[in-house]
Amino acid sequence: MAFSFKPALRKLGLAPFKLRWVLIAACAFGAWSLLHGGHEAPSSPHPGGPDVAKQASAGGVAPDSPSGAPAPLPAAQRKPVESGLFGLSTSNVIVNHNDTLDGIFRRLKLSLSDLASLRGLPGLKARLDSLRPGESLRLLHRDGSLFGLERRLNEAQTLKVVRDPSGLKADVLQNPLEARARTVRGVINSSLFEAVEAAGGRDQTAVALADIFGWDIDFVLDIQPGDSFVVSYQELYQDGVYVKDGPIQAALFINQGRQYRAVRYVDPEGNAHFYTPDGRSMHKAFLRTPVEFTRISSRFNSARLHPILNTIRAHKGVDYAAPIGTPVRAAGDGRIRYAGPKGGYGNVVEIEHTRSIVTVYGHLSRFAKGTRVGQHVTQGTVIAYVGMTGLATGPHLHYEYRVNGAFKNPQTVSLPDAEPIDARWRADFLTHSAPLLAALETPLGSGLVSR
Repeated sequence: MAFSFKPALRKLGLAPFKLRWVLIAACAFGAWSLLHGGHEAPSSPHPGGPDVAKQASAGGVAPDSPSGAPAPLPAAQRKPVESGLFGLSTSNVIVNHNDTLDGIFRRLKLSLSDLASLRGLPGLKARLDSLRPGESLRLLHRDGSLFGLERRLNEAQTLKVVRDPSGLKADVLQNPLEARARTVRGVINSSLFEAVEAAGGRDQTAVALADIFGWDIDFVLDIQPGDSFVVSYQELYQDGVYVKDGPIQAALFINQGRQYRAVRYVDPEGNAHFYTPDGRSMHKAFLRTPVEFTRISSRFNSARLHPILNTIRAHKGVDYAAPIGTPVRAAGDGRIRYAGPKGGYGNVVEIEHTRSIVTVYGHLSRFAKGTRVGQHVTQGTVIAYVGMTGLATGPHLHYEYRVNGAFKNPQTVSLPDAEPIDARWRADFLTHSAPLLAALETPLGSGLVSR
């Protein structure tokens, strides 16, 4: 006779449909007992105890073997060191003006102790304190701890910081640039930029040419169709990919039949300057124009009708029309002898230079930070900004150039040269410059005059 569970289940108060779950639970308990042999599981899966388990997790090694060498863990128990990098966050930071690494760490809530460790690594402090606005930093971190940092120091070097079991380590990865010499020749039809582009060059080459010859040639007013140039420079490549143009090595510019040559020389002390073939500096002691302007609104004139006073009055300077706020730069090294309002000049700056030269900058909208009486300035320093204060009908810079109190025309006055090549380096300069200047050789047209 078949046995039935139903009467027993009724006595226990269990409905027949619950029998299935009772049997499943019993089977599960029996399987667990067979698997564990009826014993309690150990507190550590490693026979050496918790310390050995921790060591295995961190370094992927087992206790020492009888021979004294670390015995490898079974494959099922090994854990790669790289697993410590899982779960890292990556922050790509664009450096802002006045940013510091300390401020960046605080914004990202990273450990300042890690920053102190970084700055303490040999030779790293200077590389961390010289952040440049606009550059990018890559930081790897987790729970406030720094695990990695990458910073492009320059085109050929990358600073890389990583964390290993002993702490933070830094290395500078080298990826050198390959320099390829190039010489470009062109003739100007309308503008220097268009001529350089048509010759296969880039805008930065046109800018560099204007910087080199800017003391001798006014690239706004003096350039004429038919002017020509030859320029030798280096193109820089990395892993076969173009990166940028290197500095110009030598250049020839022919302006209205007059020939100008320049060659770059780096002296044994590391100073780089441009010189004429005979060693005179291309750099002048004064800028020809101290502001980027759109046009000359009034030239040097001993009998000009004043536009506001409606009287004949000598105009003892040059007016350069430019938008309000355009930076005005010191024409040469000197000391500020006056900065403030002065009658029809409006806001004005006066700078005393050597050789009894004074330059004057009028109608300014405001002064630059640090512009004050007694302050020494260097050529090119921004001292103020274009305005239309005083007797002015529109925004412009009024610029004067005085020698021993006498007014000179800033456009035509002969500007004093900067110092020539140091006599100690002259022989080396001539040896270095000869092949560079030879690369510029090109047939000269009739009537050309060499500078």
